[in-house]
Amino acid sequence: MKKSSLPLAELAAERLVEYIVDNQFEPGTRLPNEYDLAATLEVGRSTVREAVRRLAARNILEVRQGSGTYVSGKKGVADDPLGFSFIKDTYKLTQDLFEIRMLLEPRVAAKAAQFATDEDCRELERLVAAIEFSYDNGTDDHVQLDVQLHSQLAKMSGNLALDSLLPVIHQSISLINRDFKGKDLREDSRVAHRKILEAVVARDSTQAYDAMLRHILSVSTGFEK
Repeated sequence: MKKSSLPLAELAAERLVEYIVDNQFEPGTRLPNEYDLAATLEVGRSTVREAVRRLAARNILEVRQGSGTYVSGKKGVADDPLGFSFIKDTYKLTQDLFEIRMLLEPRVAAKAAQFATDEDCRELERLVAAIEFSYDNGTDDHVQLDVQLHSQLAKMSGNLALDSLLPVIHQSISLINRDFKGKDLREDSRVAHRKILEAVVARDSTQAYDAMLRHILSVSTGFEK
């Protein structure tokens, strides 16, 4: 390992990230044990532990007690990377997030339809059905499933940069369900999700764009004062 002014643990952390990228480890991949990592990184085991701790704090790794160390599904994205939790006016924030989503998500849906595989479509169908099941049974599962649905479309679009923009979508969905529970938009969402799914399965980019735009506009309109 080359000389540097950085602490050894930080250098080891950088090298570990390189190791993960070079080996194309996907989220959920279990890393080799501490002994093997120490040999790979050419450092002591205590340094490996500190490097792992630093990367876990950055949401790059996830340490599961009794199981091992895994590549985090958060891909290094902080829980609140854009600082939304510090904004008091959640109504204004929700409206502004809708504005961003109207610029972003219809295009995402169009590209998802363009590049969708049969496997992608099956996963999208599973999520839509799971959301409907949650609606019908009065559970709160639909909130996280809705996040997964929009994340799946972003993944299907093939745009790597969208991972960093997903917190905008996630925060918007979270605010809708946290602060506006009196507004029952489930039936509108049920229909909209089906329209989006149908367009993507048909590989119809124009219809997917329009269906997503109508969906966001419909939900947004429900929150106008």
